[in-house]
Amino acid sequence: MTAARLVATFGGVGLLRPAPGSWGSAAAIPVAWLIHGLGGFPALAAATLVVFLAGWRATAAVIAGGPEPDPDPSEIVIDEVAGQWLALWPLSAGLWHAGVAPWIFPYPGWIGAFLFFRLFDIWKPWPVSWADRRHDALGVMLDDVIAGIMAAIVVSAAAAISHGWLMQ
Repeated sequence: MTAARLVATFGGVGLLRPAPGSWGSAAAIPVAWLIHGLGGFPALAAATLVVFLAGWRATAAVIAGGPEPDPDPSEIVIDEVAGQWLALWPLSAGLWHAGVAPWIFPYPGWIGAFLFFRLFDIWKPWPVSWADRRHDALGVMLDDVIAGIMAAIVVSAAAAISHGWLMQ
């Protein structure tokens, strides 16, 4: 396995069947939790940027070296990792800002981030669908980044409602 394919498949997770995108998103959560535990929100934000840039480059290499002209092979899941981590940003940032112990796992929020990210990634509302139609490495990464941002907005709103911030 080439280095680019190793990155693009998130260490081979993208080779799992069925639903490699869901496997990639699910695998991203414990890694995000580990990163958050080690360095809080700043570490997760930096890791997300690194994954996006490395994923963009790896995706371009895998697409260019592929046997068929598939612009978004299902085995590429590094885009799901970047999008899932973005969906987790409000949770990580909130915990970090509040000074909550870094190894706490606030499962309802993290599960909600997973479900909303998968919803937007599969449903592909605009502008996710716009990025998906690019048919290039940037489009592969961007559709999941946008889905992650949309999920982060929903997670933020749910947290605001759940914690009564909107009622004060």
